[in-house]
Amino acid sequence: MVIYGSSISPYVRKVLVALYEKDIAFEHRPVGFHAADPGFQAASPMGKIPAMEEAGYRLADSSAILDYLERRHPEPALVPEDAQDAARARWFDKFGECELTRQGLVPFVERFLKPRLFKVEGDEALAQRTVDTKLPPLFDYLETQIDGPYLVACQFSIADIAVAAPFHNLRLAKVTVDAARWPKLADWVTATLERPSFAAAIAAAKS
Repeated sequence: MVIYGSSISPYVRKVLVALYEKDIAFEHRPVGFHAADPGFQAASPMGKIPAMEEAGYRLADSSAILDYLERRHPEPALVPEDAQDAARARWFDKFGECELTRQGLVPFVERFLKPRLFKVEGDEALAQRTVDTKLPPLFDYLETQIDGPYLVACQFSIADIAVAAPFHNLRLAKVTVDAARWPKLADWVTATLERPSFAAAIAAAKS
């Protein structure tokens, strides 16, 4: 199995964490958006990351890839068996992607990506405005949803993977969860990002 995409992306990180959790052997090719790599282009016609290829089967989109991995390698399960818990895990997958990552990428791009990768000054006013106004309601919501080590049921799942993935990018952008205001969220983020699977995925980006 080949996974395409830079692991600095929270979307790619989702897939890497799932692979490490399931102990699936894979080759990682850390390409960027619209990379010229022919294998990546074949797997991701829109040029988005992540993408995968296994024995001629190609697929793009992190959630679709997680579905594929869950069917192909059901143990350990990353989707709860109970119907309501499974649906709730899917909800958090979408929340992580469409709400938290979308807003979290703003300070990440302005404070980390632009100065480091593009060698241009980021828009600090935009970054701070997002930190002050867009992220707190999302953190408020998560604080009300955490009741233990996992977001759904009593197991680590795609919910935890999808929601925790963008918090590493927030850390790189010097955005932390205020433990006085969001104590449960702060503890959950720390514990989740310290899991061996997340540590391995984060180390891949550093290398």
